Amino acid sequence: MPRGLLALAIGAFGIGTTEFVVMGMLPQIADGLGVSVSAVGLLISAYAIGVVVGAPTLTALGVRFPPRQTLVALMVVFTVGNALSALAPTYETLVAARVLTALMHGAFFGVGAVAARALVAPERATRAISLMITGLTLANVAGVPLGTFVAQQLSWRLVFGGIAVIGLVTIAGLLAWLPAGTGERGDLRSELSAFRRRQVWLVLTLTMVGFAALFAVYSYVSPILTELAGLSEGWVTPVLGLFGVGTTVGTLAGGRLGDRFGSSFVVVGLLLTSLTLTAFALLARTPAAAVVLLVLFGLVSFAMGPVVQNGVIEAARVRGGSLVSAANQAAFNVANAIGAALGALVLSLGLGYTAPIWVGAALALAGCVLALAVRRADRRESARVTADVRRWRAEVAGRLDTAA
Repeated sequence: MPRGLLALAIGAFGIGTTEFVVMGMLPQIADGLGVSVSAVGLLISAYAIGVVVGAPTLTALGVRFPPRQTLVALMVVFTVGNALSALAPTYETLVAARVLTALMHGAFFGVGAVAARALVAPERATRAISLMITGLTLANVAGVPLGTFVAQQLSWRLVFGGIAVIGLVTIAGLLAWLPAGTGERGDLRSELSAFRRRQVWLVLTLTMVGFAALFAVYSYVSPILTELAGLSEGWVTPVLGLFGVGTTVGTLAGGRLGDRFGSSFVVVGLLLTSLTLTAFALLARTPAAAVVLLVLFGLVSFAMGPVVQNGVIEAARVRGGSLVSAANQAAFNVANAIGAALGALVLSLGLGYTAPIWVGAALALAGCVLALAVRRADRRESARVTADVRRWRAEVAGRLDTAA
């Protein structure tokens, strides 16, 4: 593995930890700042808004610079944001610090995916992206549980301070291991032209719909496990740890399978996701089956992430592609909002905790239909390129015959 990918994975680990660890520190932050738990819960929404706003904005600002330079600048923002979170004297300043931190999230993964592709041969592009994203999944396995423990035993401020240190380590790794010439300087006009392509919008829509299935279920996974599967609260954390292991294995497997099968893998993956969630809804009251199906759900869902991320860059057909890559990160957060909102809607209607699972199954099936459209567009594009190459070869051969 190129060491530059390790630096990107460390950065992804820090970003994943800072995004999700707040969910485990809500009571401690509320007590420390003298506000309600529900008020602290709004930090999660504020972070998501920051990601959606910052992904295209900061990527557009950095498109003229080499990827390494942009990535280092983004990690400086990350480090400052977490340091300010650790020192925040009031709730309002903590909200501002969290939004500042979130601004770089989507841009880092967007530009990082382009840089990861540039570090390897084209046929290993999806695998390279999966290695970077593995840092994010490992955050749920190790970073978030450790951060929650530190917040409970010592201080939530130490957690944000420790994440800021991870930011400094990432900056050092990027400067030491990511070659200065990695990737290409982009051109904003060229990057924006990618959004005229129907195929780009197909992939972005696929991300928003297909991955909303993940968040429709995961947003309510704790009560699903306790109320439906009948597990005690003490078992929720270990089960979520297993879910994190599943997402990590899935991400790594998806990188290899994506390089081999491309968009066809996403079609199969979303269909399998829908079938898994259907089985989950039917067997959720059986503890062992619920745990196994939840882990399988995490494995399959995350396996598709690197494939879709690489697919949107390829669909752009422009030099660089960091802007559409970042837009796909924003689309993931839109999927988060859609899935969580639809899950909340069916719960508010009194349909019970199996309802979000059924919503997830339906969203995955809708995503499968969109993935079929993406695959059809990919094949049409490949056929067009092949025809152009054959036409060019015929023209060259004709000129050579004439010259002879």
